[in-house]
Amino acid sequence: MTRHTITPAEDDADEAAISAASEARESAIEAAALAVRRGALVVIPTDTVYGVAADAFDADAVQLLLDAKGRGRDMPPPVLVSAPGTIDALAIDVPGWARALLDAFWPGGLTLICRQQPSLQWDIGETRGTVAVRMPDHAVTLEILERTGPLAVSSANVTGEPAATTADDADDMLGDAISVLLDDGPSPGGVASTIVDATTPEGRVLREGALSTAELNAVIEPLGAVLTGPDAAGDPDDADDDTDGDTDDTDDPGVDLKKPRDEGE
Repeated sequence: MTRHTITPAEDDADEAAISAASEARESAIEAAALAVRRGALVVIPTDTVYGVAADAFDADAVQLLLDAKGRGRDMPPPVLVSAPGTIDALAIDVPGWARALLDAFWPGGLTLICRQQPSLQWDIGETRGTVAVRMPDHAVTLEILERTGPLAVSSANVTGEPAATTADDADDMLGDAISVLLDDGPSPGGVASTIVDATTPEGRVLREGALSTAELNAVIEPLGAVLTGPDAAGDPDDADDDTDGDTDDTDDPGVDLKKPRDEGE
């Protein structure tokens, strides 16, 4: 495993220090991207916690991710993307109100559960025809995604252990399974993404996190749409995002729902 430390130059740094920091950052990002293309696992920082990532279109790599975490195919990882427009390559029948939310809150703490494009040539687990998609608000993560395309990403921990908020945490739990680890300091973490089911015309909030139902509805009510909150969803299991058995489900970089259902992951 190769570890790269990303250290920004100090505000008063001279030109040589700034150049060295920039080169180290570029080397780290390129190393991660190359490892993904080889079908290896990488640990990357995100805007929530550290994530373990694999090429979403490499079934063997995704299986390595699941094996490293000790989880089954019934718990497929979410997919992170680098641009809002990628949603149309991964999903179909995205409602207009969901696009309004995407425009308002991406990049950031919003995960959309959508109906998967039937033409997708991938296998990320037992998705039942849905896909969880998010665009993270983290510069390093986005640069990697721009070079690799969509990544299957889950919190960088072994199932049942706390999510990794530092590179050392991730190394301790997954070091033997990963090829490249990017150390960008302690993760900001603290609040998970809000999960919205966009597989039906009316939609609903499966879990409130970084965004409240009220904030979402403020955007879409002018369009004649209203989301119900998780308390009205009926089945509490639908609002559980399986953060690998962690004590706090705010620690996942995306969303891994325990029980795939007809209405989405």
